[in-house]
Amino acid sequence: MLDTVNKTTRSTSPDISDAEWDLRVRLAAAYRLVEHFGWTELIYGHLTARVPGTNHFLINRWGLNFDEVTASNLVKIDVDGKAIAPDDAPVNYAGFVIHSAIHMAPSSENHVVMHTHTVPGMAVAALDQGLQPISMFASVFHGDLAFHEYEGASLYLDERERLLKSLGTARAMILRNHGLLVVGGTVPECFLRLYRLERACQIQLAANAAGKVRVMPDDLAAKSGSDLTEFQKRSPIGEGAVEFEAMMRRLDRTDSSYRT
Repeated sequence: MLDTVNKTTRSTSPDISDAEWDLRVRLAAAYRLVEHFGWTELIYGHLTARVPGTNHFLINRWGLNFDEVTASNLVKIDVDGKAIAPDDAPVNYAGFVIHSAIHMAPSSENHVVMHTHTVPGMAVAALDQGLQPISMFASVFHGDLAFHEYEGASLYLDERERLLKSLGTARAMILRNHGLLVVGGTVPECFLRLYRLERACQIQLAANAAGKVRVMPDDLAAKSGSDLTEFQKRSPIGEGAVEFEAMMRRLDRTDSSYRT
């Protein structure tokens, strides 16, 4: 398997470890892929990742388009929202509130958080029934999908505890009347989960527009989701890694500036 990360020109900053640089490259690639798949909403929505061995996490610089995000211009902040490097970099406060809710749990295995405002995601978030088990992709989230009630724009720190409580042990969450949120241990794992959730929402809207949908019975949805999850875990290089490396190669054929 081609090691796409090691093709990167390493940052010269002595403050960035090899592990952090590799994480930066993958996270910047994820931002470019969100742009590629059309999941952006102006400059809003965020993808964040905890820096290994620290309580800091990486987030996009406020004001940048997703196709302008690079490994080096990601901002390192702490769980209190203070910019660490660069220490004067602007960060979207609402994005900080939502993402720090997950990152502030020190024992959490959820090192990566991705949150989007797509039309399909926001549409499903506005439906009483939420995501229905009507597709293979939707079945992945059967029994592994949480919901958080809308509290308005996420501008208040006290919502963080409620966000974390709403997520519980699930790895995906529909923010009611708002959008989608997924978590994971690595960027590839989390991105694959986001892709599947976005796809499931797209399929549901298309199916409902076309006619009467066929909803899977609970036992079939549970079996389908479990089987797909176990299949994905068989990857020798980590969940979602094969797919993510393929997507990075796609990026490299058109614009590899995310690596800089």
